[in-house]
Order: sequence, then C-alpha cells, then structure tokens
Amino acid sequence: MRFKREKYIDLILYILSQTSTKPSFGKTVLCSLLYFIDFNHYELYGELLTNETYIKSKRGIKPLHFREISQELISKNYLFFRKEPYYNRIIHKYYPIIIPNTKFSQKELEIINYSITKLSNNNASSITKYAIKDPPLIIADFGEEIDFRYVFSRNNEYSIMNK
Repeated sequence: MRFKREKYIDLILYILSQTSTKPSFGKTVLCSLLYFIDFNHYELYGELLTNETYIKSKRGIKPLHFREISQELISKNYLFFRKEPYYNRIIHKYYPIIIPNTKFSQKELEIINYSITKLSNNNASSITKYAIKDPPLIIADFGEEIDFRYVFSRNNEYSIMNK
C-alpha cells in the first residue's frame, strides 16, 4: 500500500477549510478526523482514502506522516500554525492560507463531509473518548499500527454502512 501524499495534503487542507474557525478544533481533533475518514472509506469501499498509517498512542491517534506533511505545508505557506488557549489548555491550531483545490470524487466527498459533520464539533477530550471505543483502536496496543481491517467489527455507533 503506497501512501497517497497528494490526496493526504488535499484532505488536510479541505478539512481545515471547513473547520479551522471552530474554537475546539485542534491537532487532536484533526488527526482523529483523518483516521475516521480513512477508516470509514475503507469500511464502505475496501480501500483507505490516503493509505496513511495510524498509530495508537496514549494521546489518541497518531498519523505517521502528519508531522512531516504539516511542517511542509507550513513552510510552503499553505498553512499557518499557532498555539492557542482553550479553557485551561493550549491547543495546536492550523489555519489554511490557500483555498484547497480538491480533487475528490463525489463518493469521497460524501464520506469526508459526513465525518466532518459528525465529529468536528468535538474537543480533544471528547473525540479521544469517542475514538478509543472504535474496535480497530480497542484491538491495537499502544505504539502499534491500527489495523484497518477491524472496521468490519464496528457496532452501529461507529459503522458507516447503515448511514
């Protein structure tokens, strides 16, 4: 499985163009949303949208390429990064500087927009509490790659099949 770098970049920029003004939408929510979009796509179509590798960490979901890609987007002036106060915490916020030129198909956009609508109003704590009950995360050990094939073990709360 080859990582789809351009699609991953497009996905990050698209998500942020839809969500960056939400006060609680920081790095943790963004990384969780990337995971759910990829895994929802796999559940419906048998392939990951971006082929990103996701690692289960004590702080939630860690996309393998996120740091590298986000730093690249910041250095190219596609994204602006800032640490901001959010209640008694500091969150890592990303703002798109460019308007994304999305090349997603209609079926891809349906999954992306469904996931954004369902999950983007969460803060880091609530999305992490939600995500850790998703079967692929339950099965993975900390520091281990999350196996996308376990999406077929999802219950109705997480499954996108009947939506």
